[in-house]
Amino acid sequence: MAQPNGTIPPAALYVLLVLSDGERHGYAIIKEIDAVTQGALTILPGTLYRIIKQLVDDGWIVEVDGSDAKDERRRYYRLTTRGRKAAQAEVARMAMIVSLARARRLMPSASV
Repeated sequence: MAQPNGTIPPAALYVLLVLSDGERHGYAIIKEIDAVTQGALTILPGTLYRIIKQLVDDGWIVEVDGSDAKDERRRYYRLTTRGRKAAQAEVARMAMIVSLARARRLMPSASV
């Protein structure tokens, strides 16, 4: 899912971040992203499933058996080791950018 410049698109990174806490089905991923971004990022089902397909194809997430008695149609996904490493690398890249922005006084210093 990495772009030609090696970065991960924000929506895909949020999917990886949400799955870092454990497996989820699609609707739960959508709701969690909405919650953690406080509504700043809304991912529609079509977009989510296009992202999921690419993340599965890249080996960053896998579909797993879910034990959802309410709806057997739900598909559950889990982050793979490869996906975790990709997310960690992207977060490290972003942290470096934030550090540079702070050094250049483009954002406030982190409060300790």
